Amino acid sequence: MEHFFPVLQDIFAIPTLLSLFFGLLIGYIVGVLPGLNRVAALAIALPFTYHLAPLAGIALLIGVSKGGTAGGAITSILLNTPGEPSSAATCLDGYPLSRQGKSRKALGIALYSAFFGDFFATMMLILLAAPLAKVALKLGPLEIFSILIFSLTFIAALSGKSMLKGLIGGALGIFVSCTGLDVESAMPRLTFGFMQLFDGVPMLAIGVGILALSEMMIQMETSAPLPGLPLGTPKPERLKEEGLTWKELIACWRTLFRSSFIGTIIGILPGLGGTIGAFLGYSMAKRASKHPERYGKGELEGVAAAEAADNAVTASAFIPLFALGIPGSVAAAMLIAALTVHGVSPGPLMFEQHTALVYGIYGIFLLASFLMLPVGQLGLRFFSLLTLIRDSILCPVVVLLCLFGALLEGKDMFSVWMVIIFGILGYLMKKMDLSFVTFLIGFILGPMIELKLRQSMLLMQGDWSRLTDHPVAIAFVLFAVVAAQRLSKVSQLK
Repeated sequence: MEHFFPVLQDIFAIPTLLSLFFGLLIGYIVGVLPGLNRVAALAIALPFTYHLAPLAGIALLIGVSKGGTAGGAITSILLNTPGEPSSAATCLDGYPLSRQGKSRKALGIALYSAFFGDFFATMMLILLAAPLAKVALKLGPLEIFSILIFSLTFIAALSGKSMLKGLIGGALGIFVSCTGLDVESAMPRLTFGFMQLFDGVPMLAIGVGILALSEMMIQMETSAPLPGLPLGTPKPERLKEEGLTWKELIACWRTLFRSSFIGTIIGILPGLGGTIGAFLGYSMAKRASKHPERYGKGELEGVAAAEAADNAVTASAFIPLFALGIPGSVAAAMLIAALTVHGVSPGPLMFEQHTALVYGIYGIFLLASFLMLPVGQLGLRFFSLLTLIRDSILCPVVVLLCLFGALLEGKDMFSVWMVIIFGILGYLMKKMDLSFVTFLIGFILGPMIELKLRQSMLLMQGDWSRLTDHPVAIAFVLFAVVAAQRLSKVSQLK
């Protein structure tokens, strides 16, 4: 604490507070707009940090990162359109709650869960940065591969009524993830001659197309987004919605702690990301629930699980950055760029050479966590008005935003056509009752599994006896086998 108190004056300086506030506000706005994301916002904000004091510049980037993660839940809940790819898990129960006239409850639980997950991970960052990062550093390709194989078992857990359809959706996601250059030979696969696919299918096309555009197609086809109401009917009952109660919030405390812990662990492991953390937190909450059948139909704990884990990943991804100089996310990589400009090299030496700056950054992280609440409350009052707009107006506007966001991201019509193609695919998947959740998990995990498998094969060199040197990998493979057996028994009982 003797290092923390002297930097309070710098933390609460007007330039630092303004930078943090505007960063959070920009992050919320970018998170809400479909197609735009934190990465683009951080890239735009980075040059402005060059002309600010080190702490103020870092505060701006931290604000954009945290605000973007929390803001992505708003359109996920109201429009089934994830503002951030990692907000896709929030759609599963957030949007059904909105259609039931409970959007204020859903937005409220999302905001408080985001705050809790972010604060929990921030405290872990402050208290356990060095020891946790050292453990993560010892995990090699074989250990990461076994963890990813274990993660694949959650496809079965989230497969819904039919495990077969869930597995088909997951296999389809893995197949689509194979698009791009081969990681070892650099030969193009499934690119059909398009250079734009050399880096793979963009996550924007998957998230916006399958989740948002397909949903708009379904609504425009049925012409009755709410039971008994034709398209274009105003929804005045939303004005009388009840907000989230303390009783409902306290009832989710187990889920909040569990998902925050899961998100923190996922964030420490570089490269896994918030999307895996959100779906993993959601899956574990569903498995631990006494009423798993409510998930996917409008369960508050489902929203809490996804948002707490997602925001915990955002904060905990900075743990390996401070302890070892390894960025755990794109946001952390941007922070490295900002620190380097000001003559600071991230890593263990920061604690000796720039002690005041490190504790100042810790203070900014804590302050950003608490500022999320008032900024989020202001946003909720404004964005909740989206539920009062006629569907005949809202559906075309959402479609336009989806296509416009794709155009901004890819800067050509190819990205727009990709969103349209995957929108049609999502529409067909919903008609056939295939799980788009398992599709997303397969798409996200596919490239990671392939890369770690090839690295592991090179490491083993055909000598299976070397597995005895990797007990963590063996343990996670056994966990995957046990989980798969239990899930198959549950499927047979259904």
